[in-house]
Amino acid sequence: QAGVSRSVAVVTAYLMKTQGLGWEEAYAAVRAAKPDAEVNPGFQGQLKLYEAMGCAVDSSSALYKRYRLQMLRERYPELQDLPREVFAVDPTNACQTPDTEVLYRCRKCRRSLFRSSSILSHVEGGGPTAFAHKRITESTQLCGGGPDKCTSYFIEPVQWMEPVLLGVMEGQLLCPKCTSKLGSFSWRGEQCSCGRWVTPAFQIHKSRVDEVRTLPVGNFHTAKT
Repeated sequence: QAGVSRSVAVVTAYLMKTQGLGWEEAYAAVRAAKPDAEVNPGFQGQLKLYEAMGCAVDSSSALYKRYRLQMLRERYPELQDLPREVFAVDPTNACQTPDTEVLYRCRKCRRSLFRSSSILSHVEGGGPTAFAHKRITESTQLCGGGPDKCTSYFIEPVQWMEPVLLGVMEGQLLCPKCTSKLGSFSWRGEQCSCGRWVTPAFQIHKSRVDEVRTLPVGNFHTAKT
């Protein structure tokens, strides 16, 4: 009777799940029955995420992982004592990498760093035109497209990063074995080479890692780099 936000969000999610409605359509239906309903912006963001994930809570979804990381800034402003579950398992601590996943290793020392499931994809930006603060030449614009528009991987934090990330807003990401520079991180966000701003950003340069794919060959498996 008195609920205007939290309970309304739950009912809206229920209609989305059971009636196949988009969040705005479901919310409008609730407000038609209860005009004083007013879901707060935080719950609206969760309803949008719920819709994007097909009305299911998928903790392995890149959308879910990015949302969870964004919420960390609000809940842990000092970036201390972060929940361990936000860090992906270090590949060196896992027994085996599934055949369906790509493993990424340091190009210099071959230390395993992260898996393809840790990559948080983003919508490609507008390329050089997105960097309004820089001088853009015609030749740069002509070379701005193509499959290599994004020169870095933006990933979820991995266990080996934890000592570097805690209590620090931004800094470099170094290989935990050979200390060669892999990329950088910023809880405020960083701009990808494609022009898209990613928040928070844990950026690994593609030129600093190698892909390792495991391909089944009969009853044997071979690693292809």
